[in-house]
Amino acid sequence: MTESFGSGSESFAAEEFPVTSEHAQAEQSAVTVQTDEQAEQAPPEPNGFAVMGLAPELVAATTGLGYTQPTVVQKKVIPLALPTLPGAKASNFIDLMVSSQTGSGKTAAFLLPVLHTLLTQRAEAEAAEKAQYEQAVADALANGEAPPKRAKRKDPTNPRNFKAATPGALVLCPTRELAQQVAHDAIDLVQHCRGLRIANVVGGMPYQLQIAKLQNADLVVATPGRLLDLQRSMQLKLDEVQFLVVDEADRMLDLGFSDDLAEVNQLTINRKQTMMFSATFAPRIQQLAARVMREPQRITIDSPQEKHANIKQVLFWADHASHKRKLLDHWLRDASINQAIVFASTQIECDGLANDLQQDGFSAVALHGALSQAVRNRRLMALRQGQVQILVATDVAARGIDVPTITHVFNFGLPMKAEDYTHRIGRTGRAGRDGLAITFAEFRDRRKIFDIEAYNRQPIKAETIPGLEPQQRMPESRPSFAGRGGAGPARGFGGPRKPAGGPRDFNGRSDGPSYARKGGFNDRFAGDARDSRDNRDNRDPRFAQDDAPRAPRADFRPATPRPDSRPEFRPDSRPAGPRADARPAFADRKPGAARPTLGKPTFGKPGGFPKPAGAGGKVFVPRDAKKRFAPDA
Repeated sequence: MTESFGSGSESFAAEEFPVTSEHAQAEQSAVTVQTDEQAEQAPPEPNGFAVMGLAPELVAATTGLGYTQPTVVQKKVIPLALPTLPGAKASNFIDLMVSSQTGSGKTAAFLLPVLHTLLTQRAEAEAAEKAQYEQAVADALANGEAPPKRAKRKDPTNPRNFKAATPGALVLCPTRELAQQVAHDAIDLVQHCRGLRIANVVGGMPYQLQIAKLQNADLVVATPGRLLDLQRSMQLKLDEVQFLVVDEADRMLDLGFSDDLAEVNQLTINRKQTMMFSATFAPRIQQLAARVMREPQRITIDSPQEKHANIKQVLFWADHASHKRKLLDHWLRDASINQAIVFASTQIECDGLANDLQQDGFSAVALHGALSQAVRNRRLMALRQGQVQILVATDVAARGIDVPTITHVFNFGLPMKAEDYTHRIGRTGRAGRDGLAITFAEFRDRRKIFDIEAYNRQPIKAETIPGLEPQQRMPESRPSFAGRGGAGPARGFGGPRKPAGGPRDFNGRSDGPSYARKGGFNDRFAGDARDSRDNRDNRDPRFAQDDAPRAPRADFRPATPRPDSRPEFRPDSRPAGPRADARPAFADRKPGAARPTLGKPTFGKPGGFPKPAGAGGKVFVPRDAKKRFAPDA
């Protein structure tokens, strides 16, 4: 095929050739070279942490960790957490209440501004000390004296030089694992900072080791119990704390640390800034903030109801516990699992499941609150180093475990509270990675599943495995999730489910009867109850019946009432005279006659029953009684 191209009297004939793969590869390589050249010519994107004005040491640390651009929560929190004006006055800081999803970078959001301020203060203090020393040297030379020597640093390990630690920043965490994770992140951020010390104070560790680490510490990450123990023993002073951070405040109140928080608030009453991070702004969190903060500014990045974009959630229904165990075994043999966490409901279930997995050949260990802190630390370290593939844990590991290689989270036992489900699945899919959250539930746990769906404002897709399908009827899911916004289950989902004054439900509420309201998923249970009373269920073909009206039941009762054979008792119908079988009244007895007693019978005593006489006037005693009361030979 030819085409003519020309102008005027000149014409050219061009033959069309098919484009071969070599030509395509050549064109592709040319485009690739051109794209690389354009990328080299384009200016690199500036470091987001440097743009915020953070210290160069902190920017170098974040770059070394592989982070050059801050997350959404970090973009909003860090500028507000930094001082508004140069200087370290309390009026230059703003109290913050932050709510964001797990894995969104909340730890760096409060560590970076606190560390930046501590670095700035240390640099100013060193500059002032240097200027003071230079002035002293100049004065000595002017007076013809020898210049003064610099003070030697005292050995903090020497008991003579012991001094109670006075940290400048304090971070409170509800669990030991979370406190250790925050301290680990803080140590990574100060690796290029000279002079900043980080101390971790948690329960279950030797006191002397923690007291030694507290010396000259600038930032302390602690759990409330051990922190107050060291403060009461005069090993730690909190009157110089400038920054107080309460991480996972909702969990802190759940574990009963409200009194400890109040005591820490009084010990650090002269602080300059308070930051509180919580999953939700529940009323109890607002009350706590009103007591410990001054005009806090709220920041809500992603509510717990926001869908995790990087986490796929799947639900598998099981008939019983052994069926659920088979489903878990099937999933754990998936080759795509790098590392996984299996959550159990109780400590006993956690230990038993870990032992079963070990016998089946899996590299699994258990983690719960009953273990010693040394054992918990070793097992977490083995998980981070890749020596353990499966971690079977309770909700103690729902917060504070940040392992990038965790690809799967299994909810073998459902959580006690609906919001703990969000923290469980947040152990995977962190920092933009993809994760998979799989939940196994029996049909008796359907209300817990419904509560989780209501709290998250999104349904969990139910799937089946060929050959392991449930044999029972699949429960229906919620019809919609268009209830009112905010945390907690919406009222549009059926309202209360239990009688008032009865046991509390899954979310800790004590509500009215479940059939008192209409227009929700609970009406299905009310319909099931009514259908079961009539012995039919239109949704199940086994109980399908004709909808024709039933004939009325025959009434076999007589038209006239049955006469009562018993005589009617009336007070005036009794005969006037004494009854024939009536016993004589006590007044008719002869004086001195024995009266029967109603207490314990006393045979042969005055006022008691007469002796029972047998043949010959002897008292009759049973044969076995003679043997029983016979004297020992």
